[in-house]
Amino acid sequence: MSQLTIPFNRPSLVGNEQRYMAEAIARGHISGDGEFTKRTHKLLQECLGVRKVLLTTSCTHALEMAALLLELQPGDEVIVPSFTFVSTVNAFVLRGAHPVFADIRSDTLNMDEARLEALITPRTRAIVPVHYAGVSCEMDAIMAIAAAHGVPVVEDNAHGLFGKYKGRFLGTFGVMATQSFHETKNFTCGEGGALLVNDARYEERAEIIREKGTNRSRFFRGQVDKYTWVDVGSSYLPSDMLAGFLLGQLEMRDQVQARRREIWHEYFRSLTDWAVANHVRLPIVPDHCEQAYHMFYLLLPSLEARQQMIAHLKARGIMSVFHYLPLHLSDEGRRFGGKPGDCPITEDISDRLLRLPFFYDLRPVEQAFVISGILTFSS
Repeated sequence: MSQLTIPFNRPSLVGNEQRYMAEAIARGHISGDGEFTKRTHKLLQECLGVRKVLLTTSCTHALEMAALLLELQPGDEVIVPSFTFVSTVNAFVLRGAHPVFADIRSDTLNMDEARLEALITPRTRAIVPVHYAGVSCEMDAIMAIAAAHGVPVVEDNAHGLFGKYKGRFLGTFGVMATQSFHETKNFTCGEGGALLVNDARYEERAEIIREKGTNRSRFFRGQVDKYTWVDVGSSYLPSDMLAGFLLGQLEMRDQVQARRREIWHEYFRSLTDWAVANHVRLPIVPDHCEQAYHMFYLLLPSLEARQQMIAHLKARGIMSVFHYLPLHLSDEGRRFGGKPGDCPITEDISDRLLRLPFFYDLRPVEQAFVISGILTFSS
């Protein structure tokens, strides 16, 4: 087993992905909004109970659509966690908005709702919570604060498809939400995303922006006799072949989530005693949150211990990786006024977090090998 190489992620075929892609080709429609795109939209809308789902070429593009729909202007402020992927911020900066970086909670690593209201100013135009690792932010508090100030909420739910907060699906709280189907996510088509629209005011315009600023969708529904340029927009439609691949994955969602649940709990069960002995913290999931089982991470005691663990596992053929660097301390983040100490929990967590191999077809023998490698490490 010493020669075993275990990647951090490995894409899997779980259902009819290949058959649906071949079928798209046979139908003669592999561009956007074909049969499989429509079926994927329908599946997600019915499962999640949302008004409208629009597949996009990435979660990044779904976020950019949200920024366009909110009609952000230069100087507007958008509150985002510093502990997130750069797309969460870039989508709004592209519209001229100024990011206001929020710190995270020390338990779930989500936006700290207790510090949120202090960040709101008369220029605040959006709040963008990120459900880290597929564990929900405290949405009751966030939505109440947003409502009190008349600020829309856009959920970045890249990690959290099928996760829940107090029995309600993530992605259904804000006026909009975004999903990712990148190859590292629970359900994938390589590169892909979706915009979830929960507010009727944005439905028709979302279709227009996604269709290059035209009313093409209304034309295909027979609502107009021709379509034309009516608004700003871009080409955010994924290929129908990719939609077919994604549909094949989503149809197997119960099986996929059940396996990921097994993997997560095996890590937690096997590493609990070791973690206590070595001052390592395992993920925390509040009782009122049903996580999406997107990842499993360790919080090592220090940056030095984290780097030593990465090297320790790599020497055994196991790939482990750290995660986000604080956005407020990046070159671009500093340009917007970020400085050390602004988000102290983010700065601390970023140095110590380590993600373990976690994917659908991680075999029990492979996971056992990862666990044994960790158990031989002492911090």
